[in-house]
Amino acid sequence: MIDLYTWTTPNGRKVSILLEELGLPYNVKSIDIGNDEQKTPEFLEISPNGRIPAIVDHDTGIRMMESGAIMLYLSKKAGGKLVPTDEKAYWQMMEWLMWQMGGLGPMAGQVHHFVRFNPGKAPYAEDRYLTEAKRLYGVLDTALANRDFVAGDYSIADIAIWPWISRFEWQTIDLADYPNVKGWYNRIFERPAVQKGYHVPKFVTDIPRAD
Repeated sequence: MIDLYTWTTPNGRKVSILLEELGLPYNVKSIDIGNDEQKTPEFLEISPNGRIPAIVDHDTGIRMMESGAIMLYLSKKAGGKLVPTDEKAYWQMMEWLMWQMGGLGPMAGQVHHFVRFNPGKAPYAEDRYLTEAKRLYGVLDTALANRDFVAGDYSIADIAIWPWISRFEWQTIDLADYPNVKGWYNRIFERPAVQKGYHVPKFVTDIPRAD
């Protein structure tokens, strides 16, 4: 059994969606980051960086932080599911997983901070991060021009990226401007595991639709 320490953020939803896709049993441990529960000594023993998500795998005794590493670990635990076996596709999956962690996630997170939650306080920052987020949407749109998913078949890279795109409204992004991203978003939106994993650890709002 796996304990998943998580909250209702894109990074948290990556792992709960993946667990649902893989069919691995898990217990949910809510970490309310709005109340600084991620800073408690108990949680820091599991996640020294003080960020969700984190897991404890009671089958192996392994404790892990960092969503990308957790996703790779869980896929391996499930026999390599949702990771390509073809060498070229594997590294394509890996580059998009890293793209999300090093680019889309941090930049979209800054858009949330400056554009959604603190509008008007730092116009330079708002413009800088929103411009970069739009550039990244364009990169993803180009990549999806001739394929349904970023590494050919549906993989953990798509699962890592999708929860950040699901906050397109927070980012003041119109998905009509990125038709390939919109089609990809809707394909993933319909998956039962995505519908279930999105609402872990609790329901907040319906999943935004890209109509």
